[in-house]
Amino acid sequence: MKRFLFTALACAFCYCGQAQQIAAMSIDDIIKYASSKDTTYIVNFWATWCAPCVQELPEFNKLNRHYAGKPVKVILVSLDFKENYPLRLQTFVQRKRLTPEVIWLTDTNPNDFVPKVDKSWQGSIPATVVINTGKQFKKFIEGQVTEREVKKIVSGI
Repeated sequence: MKRFLFTALACAFCYCGQAQQIAAMSIDDIIKYASSKDTTYIVNFWATWCAPCVQELPEFNKLNRHYAGKPVKVILVSLDFKENYPLRLQTFVQRKRLTPEVIWLTDTNPNDFVPKVDKSWQGSIPATVVINTGKQFKKFIEGQVTEREVKKIVSGI
């Protein structure tokens, strides 16, 4: 029994040790972070309490796998409430086995951050923006997306 408990605890420790750290950033920091001229960024705005957001998360895992090793980066920006960061968000990310980088948005006033992302954004989530500053490309999509839709956008850049 002791051996089983030790093995279970060791496995749990290893799994937790591999969990990604979720950075907290302002929208200005995220925009700056996603502005390398030689990389295309797929940035999704979502929250754990948003059913359509959670439903599309596997699409971003697929995109992250597809573009691994390529100059394309998938970023999931969580709009979860402050009381859910970091513990509840970290637990959710681990449970859903999210592979893209997750960032928690520190800005709380949508009137401030929404127009910085895209002037056409009315504030609903999920929302995704594909950006390549080097090619002066930006495509904003409000609502759910599929892996196929995003791949088509990226291939057209």
